[in-house]
Amino acid sequence: MQKVLTIKEAQDYEAYIAPKAVRQIQDNRTETFESHPKYTLFVFPMYDIHQTGRAANQVMVYLDHEDLLLLCEGQRGYERVCSLFGKEATNECALWSFFHHLLKHDMDNLEDLECEIADAEMAAMVRFQEDYIHKIIAYRKELLRLKRYYEQLDTIMDSLLLNENKLLSEEGIQHFTILANRTTRYLSNVLNLRDYVTQMREACQAQIDIEQNNLMRLFTVITTVFQPLTLMVGWYGMNFSGMPEINWKYAYPVFIGASTLVCVLLLLLFKKKRWV
Repeated sequence: MQKVLTIKEAQDYEAYIAPKAVRQIQDNRTETFESHPKYTLFVFPMYDIHQTGRAANQVMVYLDHEDLLLLCEGQRGYERVCSLFGKEATNECALWSFFHHLLKHDMDNLEDLECEIADAEMAAMVRFQEDYIHKIIAYRKELLRLKRYYEQLDTIMDSLLLNENKLLSEEGIQHFTILANRTTRYLSNVLNLRDYVTQMREACQAQIDIEQNNLMRLFTVITTVFQPLTLMVGWYGMNFSGMPEINWKYAYPVFIGASTLVCVLLLLLFKKKRWV
C-alpha cells in the first residue's frame, strides 16, 4: 500500500504499521533516520525553497516490504506532498519518485539565488546602499535554512543507501545513489554561497572602516591646520603690554596674512603626503 496521510489520520492505518513504529509516531519520538529489521522510519523538514521565509512541514516516512506511508504535519504540507507523490509499481520506486520531484527544480532556484546575490554585490560596488547589510543578513539566514535542509536530506540518503534491512533492491540503490549525489551537490552549492556572502559581509565591513578612516583623517587634518592658529590666538590673547606689534598699524593685516600662510603651507604639505 502506498498512501499520503496527515499525522491525525495515522491511527486509521495502525494495522499496516509495526507496533513499535506506531508508538514512536504517536509519541513524536522519531529520530532523523531509524532502520529496523522489518521497517525504516525517518523524518525530515520539508521546505518549499521557492518561497523564502515559509516554515517547514515535518514529513515522516514509513517504509516496509509491503507499505509506504508518508505522514504529513498540517494541511499545507499534506497538499504539497500529494502534489509530489505518485503511486508506482514498487514502494522504492514511489519513494524515489517523491524525492526526485522534491529536488527537481532546486538547482534552478539556487542559480537564481546566486545571481541575486551577485547583483546585490554589484549594485553595492557602484553605489553603497544603506540596506546592503540587511540584505546580507537575509541571505545568510536563507542559506542557513537551506544548509540544514540539505544536510538532513543528505543524511537520509546516505542512511537509505546503507540498506541495512534490505528494503531496497540493487536497482533501487543505484537510483538513490543518483539522488544522494544530487543532494550532496546542492549542499556543496549552498556552502559555497554562504562563503560568498561571508566575503561580501567582510568586504562591506572593510568599506565602512575605510569611510570611517577617511572621515577621521579629514577631522585630523582640520584639527592640525587650525592648531597653529589656536596657538597664535592664545599668544596674542594674553594682552601683554609692551608687545611692539600691538601698536603697529599693520599688525592686524600681517596677523591675517600669517594665519592664511600657515593654513596654505600645511595644506600643501598634506597634499604632498597624500593625506588629503
